[in-house]
Amino acid sequence: MSHGPRSGLAAVSSALLAMSRHLEVRDVLKTIVASARELLDAQYAALGVPDDHGGFAQFVVDGVSDEQWKAIGPLPRQHGILAAMLHEATPQRLGDVRKDPRFEGWPSAHPDLVDFLGLPIRDGDEVIGALFLANKNCPKPDGGCGFTADDEELLGILAQHAAIALTNARLYERSRELTIAEERSRLAHELHDAVSQKLFSLRLTAQAAATLVDRDPARAKGELQQVAALAAEAADELRAAVVELRPAALDEDGLVATLRTQIQVLDRAHTARVTFTGHGVKALPAAQEEALLRVAQEALHNALRHAAPDRVDVTLHRRGTGAVLRVADDGSGFDPRTVRRAGRHLGLVSMRDRASGAGGRLTVESAPGKGTTIEMEVPGG
Repeated sequence: MSHGPRSGLAAVSSALLAMSRHLEVRDVLKTIVASARELLDAQYAALGVPDDHGGFAQFVVDGVSDEQWKAIGPLPRQHGILAAMLHEATPQRLGDVRKDPRFEGWPSAHPDLVDFLGLPIRDGDEVIGALFLANKNCPKPDGGCGFTADDEELLGILAQHAAIALTNARLYERSRELTIAEERSRLAHELHDAVSQKLFSLRLTAQAAATLVDRDPARAKGELQQVAALAAEAADELRAAVVELRPAALDEDGLVATLRTQIQVLDRAHTARVTFTGHGVKALPAAQEEALLRVAQEALHNALRHAAPDRVDVTLHRRGTGAVLRVADDGSGFDPRTVRRAGRHLGLVSMRDRASGAGGRLTVESAPGKGTTIEMEVPGG
C-alpha cells in the first residue's frame, strides 16, 4: 500500500474507529471524507449522496475552504465521471481527469484537479454515494505521480465500511424521527380529548345563557360566569400541553446536540448552506433551553423561507453562566425601522416575548440586501 503495510493498517484502523464514533449522518459523511483524504494523502476529497432528480441530496468536501466552496456555486449534477461511479457502480482511477472524454469542465472558482480516484459506496445492490479523491500529494516529476492500484484497494476497504457507517447513521436518525413523531401523535390525541371536552361544555353553557338572557337574566349571568371559568380551564389545558411539547430530544441530548441535529436536517433539505457551531455551553434551566431552541427555529424558518440566503450560520457559545445564540444569514434582509410590518411578518414579537420570558434579551440587525443577524442572550441559572 502507498503508506507501507504497517502505517497503512494503522491508518485504516484509525479511520474506521473515527467513523464508528458518530451517529448523525452529516458527521459520518464528514468523517469519511476527512479519513479518506488523510489515508491516501490527497489534496482534495469529496463524497456525494445522490438524490432521485439528477443531483445530490448531500455533498461534503474536505480540502476546500468555506470561502472557496461558496465561490464554486451550486452543487454538481450527476454527469460525466460522477455519473459513471453512481450509475455504472465502477471505480474510476485516472492519471488526468481533464483528459478523460467524459470530462465536462467545472466552474471557474473550482480547484484544478489532475489525478483522480473515485469509488461508489454501495449498500448491497444500491449505490448510496460516491467517494472520490484528487491530486495525490507526492513528487510529480514529468507528471509521473498519481493514485495506484494499492490506493484503489485501500479506498475500497474504506468505502465498504463507510457504507455500514452511513447506513447505521441513517437508521439512527430514522428511529429518532419515528420516536418524535409517535410522541407528537400521543400529545395531539391527549390535547384533542382534553380541549374538545372543555369546548363542548363551553358551547352548551353559552347556548343555555343565550336562552335565559331575556326571561331570567340572573341565571343567564351565572351561566356566563361558568363560560368564563370553562374558558380559563381550556386555556390552562392548552398551556399545559404546550409545556409538554418540549422536544424529547432536548431532554435526552441537551440543547447543543438538538440544535446540531435539527440544523443538519435543514442543511440537507435546503439549497442554502446551514451550519452550526457550539462552544462550551453548559446545561441551562429548562425554560431557557426551550426558549433558545424556539428562537433558533423561528429565525431559521424566517431566513430560509423569506430571505433566499446562500448561507445561514448558527452559533451558540457560553457567556458567563449563560449563553448567546446567534443566527446570521446573507439573505435579502429588511429595514428594522419598519418594526410593525417586519415584527408581524417575521415573528420578531414572539421571539422577543420568548427571550423576555426566559429572562434574556433579543437584538436584531438587518438592512435591505445585507442579510439579518438575530442574537439572543440568556443569563443562565
